[in-house]
Amino acid sequence: MAGKGGPTNLEKEQMFGMAEKEMEYRVDLFNRLTQTCFDKCIEKRYKEAELNMGENSCIDRCVSKYWQVTNLVGQMLGNRPQM
Repeated sequence: MAGKGGPTNLEKEQMFGMAEKEMEYRVDLFNRLTQTCFDKCIEKRYKEAELNMGENSCIDRCVSKYWQVTNLVGQMLGNRPQM
C-alpha cells in the first residue's frame, strides 16, 4: 500500500530522526549562544535585577555576531564539495 505515493514507514522514521536531530542541534546552538553571550556581557556580581544599557548593547552585538558566524559557517559547509 505504500506504493501509492505516500512515504513508507522507514521513510517516516528517517524523517522523524532527521527532525529530531535538527531540534537537538537548534537547542544546542541556542544554549551555546546563551552561555557565550552571558559569559561575555554580564558581570559576575549582579548589581541590579535588570540588564543595564551596556549589558543590553553587548548582548545585542554578541547575538548578532554569533548568528552571522553560524550562518557563514553553514553556508561554507553547504558549498563544500561532497566526498
